[in-house]
Amino acid sequence: MSTTLTAHKPWYRQLTWQVLIGTVVGIALGHFVPDSGAAFKPLGDLFIQAIRMIIAPIIFCTVVHGIAKMGDMKRVGRVAIKALVYFEIITTLALILALLAVNLGQPGDGMHVNPAALNAATVKAYADQATHLGVVEFILHIVPTSAVGAFAAGDVLQVLFFSVLFAFGLILVGDAGKPVLALLEGVSKILFRVVGIIMLAAPFAAFGAMASTVGTFGIASLISLARLLAEFWLTCAVFIALVLGVASKLAGFNVFRLIVYLREELLIILATTSSETVLPQLMAKMTRAGCDESVVGLVIPTGYSFNLDGTALYLAFAAVFLAQATDTPLSVGQQLALMAVLLLTSKGAAGIAGAAFVVLAATLATAGTIPLASIGLVLGIHRFMSMALTFTNVVGNGVATIVVCAWEGALDRDKLHAALHPA
Repeated sequence: MSTTLTAHKPWYRQLTWQVLIGTVVGIALGHFVPDSGAAFKPLGDLFIQAIRMIIAPIIFCTVVHGIAKMGDMKRVGRVAIKALVYFEIITTLALILALLAVNLGQPGDGMHVNPAALNAATVKAYADQATHLGVVEFILHIVPTSAVGAFAAGDVLQVLFFSVLFAFGLILVGDAGKPVLALLEGVSKILFRVVGIIMLAAPFAAFGAMASTVGTFGIASLISLARLLAEFWLTCAVFIALVLGVASKLAGFNVFRLIVYLREELLIILATTSSETVLPQLMAKMTRAGCDESVVGLVIPTGYSFNLDGTALYLAFAAVFLAQATDTPLSVGQQLALMAVLLLTSKGAAGIAGAAFVVLAATLATAGTIPLASIGLVLGIHRFMSMALTFTNVVGNGVATIVVCAWEGALDRDKLHAALHPA
């Protein structure tokens, strides 16, 4: 639903307000009637599943149509390289900022937590998942064993890989591929209409997700680790204002204008803590804002695996916090080594349920200096930290798309200005 269209509707019919009301009512129900609040969890889960159902075909149609219309395989490679270079620079800056923030703020100082006293069974479940994460495994996983399997599993990177190959094949067959291209364009329009229908359920999903979160974990979990939450949210805000703000300025736009433009999507991910729920809408909105369709089709799906700014902030911040809380000394050298590990393990967050938490377990297991059992300390507030990290991830991918488009000369400045500065 576009910002320009919603501007002419009464406030109560605008998706932004509907999601916000659903979120507030959900928080109130979860706090005052916890058992009833927890029972509404399926509302959020159903919405996430419905969006995941449509992600694979949308990526396929958008990527194939965009690349085939471009008709230049060299340009596709050039865009991909530019995107990956940008991703690595921004992710590195995110890790450095997180390490600086957690060392200056010292949120875990004086806690003196004994990891042995934490819930070992719960921690073991995440640690077992973490053992399957590895750089080689991640790279091998990009290539699907079957194209149908990639679509059935809804694996973003596998679908993207197949889509790029299919688009190259479509370019190479020439005129014979034109009917297929026209068909994909029509199917793409239908799929985005389907997304619009699913988005009507977003306020109910926000209500259910927040009611179950607050009902399950309670406000008490926020209060007990309020300092950690406050410092992490502040770190994410500084990253957006400083790092993404500078990147945006260099590309000729304002990051806060972009946040206002994406407000509906950002409210949804704050409630659901799943950035996948807005992937189709994010692609549509970035195209509407003047970004070239082919660049959007490459940058956003790839960014969902390689440009996880918020996840990088979370991993570095949480790892050092746990070291502080358990009185585990970490030298500057060890923290730099941890950052090197995080540059790799953060890429393993794609397509995994509870991704950031699982990758945190993988990082601690790989580094071997911080007690793995200590992750139980942040288990209760992980969902509240996820709100900030998913918000940052989505804003980061929006910025990345415009920056790469500007770098490639594939940005319509008039459309961008109209989208970010509506009348």
